[in-house]
Amino acid sequence: MSAFNFRALDAGGKLIKGVIEADSERQVRTQLRARDLKPVEVIASASSNREKAVGGWRGLFKPRISQSDLAMLTRQLATLIQSNMPLDEAISAAAQQARRPKIKALILQVRSRVVEGHTLAYALGDFPQAFNEMYRAMVRAGETAGFLGTVMERLADYTENRQYTQQKVKMAMAYPFILMLVAVGVISLLMIFVVPQLVGLFSHTKTQLPLLTRGLISASYFFSHYLWIVGVALVVLIVAVRRFLRDPKRRRLWHRTLLRVPFISGLLTAMDTARFASTLSILTSSGVPLLEGLRIAGEVLSNMELREASRDVANSVQEGGSLNRALAKTELFPPMMVHMVASGEASGELEAMLSRSALNQERELEMTLGGLLAIMEPAMVVFMAAIVGTIVLAILLPIIEMNKLVA
Repeated sequence: MSAFNFRALDAGGKLIKGVIEADSERQVRTQLRARDLKPVEVIASASSNREKAVGGWRGLFKPRISQSDLAMLTRQLATLIQSNMPLDEAISAAAQQARRPKIKALILQVRSRVVEGHTLAYALGDFPQAFNEMYRAMVRAGETAGFLGTVMERLADYTENRQYTQQKVKMAMAYPFILMLVAVGVISLLMIFVVPQLVGLFSHTKTQLPLLTRGLISASYFFSHYLWIVGVALVVLIVAVRRFLRDPKRRRLWHRTLLRVPFISGLLTAMDTARFASTLSILTSSGVPLLEGLRIAGEVLSNMELREASRDVANSVQEGGSLNRALAKTELFPPMMVHMVASGEASGELEAMLSRSALNQERELEMTLGGLLAIMEPAMVVFMAAIVGTIVLAILLPIIEMNKLVA
């Protein structure tokens, strides 16, 4: 069976869109008529995606799935498979619970490949934008070992923890970001609309205005007449930087520079190495060989310098070296992680120590971000108060001088 996108009219003439599974387009139309729906258009999901992917827009229309939807899908499949439900029925049940038609169509396409006799890992390989290499490798290992339900359970835990971490970081950054937007908006409104009206009160005076007031007038004039230039310049700068970083050599140089900047390097290293350790732990515990696990875990690193270091680690281990010495040789992975890996190799519990190392680094990252946000929030308030206070002072100074002259 294949997945089909359809548009049909109900008895009241309302247009209905959806996804349905059938062997052919004719069968889809028959099913729709049986439901008292008049078919308007029926298109096979897979062919539709291929048609849309023609030309330079190929990557834009490939099926994708959000982190939250992936976590929910993985948990559903893990529960259904562990309840001894046949794989194709489990996938079909998960498709029926999908909230969005595009996700339902994607899941049904995966099921159609499984029904054709392919493995689940092979079927997921047709949609790399939705299911990354680490996901597929774990599924492949679970199918090979005959413990797909257990592996899917671990994978569900991993995706849920990753989604939880991402949501926590986004929620923590939301308040400072909103506060910054409010500060910029209030200051812009003051400079564009309020200050010119107040400064106009001093235009009839023949005395020289204080330096602070003259600076405020110049700033207000700039905001009123040239603020759009700043916006255009920012857009041009962002586009130029993105084009500059398209070249892999330049991007790696930029990533190498970031790893040498104090504080930022610590955040980036903790974030990437925690993901690396967590991925490697779950891969090796699921039966994926260490060398293949190192290769896959290296691909989840966002920093190109760390990614190249992970390749060196894999090469060193392939030549017979220990993992902890290979990690220490790069001088990029945290010392605590290296020590915990060494302890895991010595005790034969490498997977557990990698998982514990990832957990420690994630906690350290949360504490660092929490401390940073705790400083940013009052700093933004103080900054806004200082700007508003400067504006008020610049307006009051000429009034005070005028009162002295009258006295």
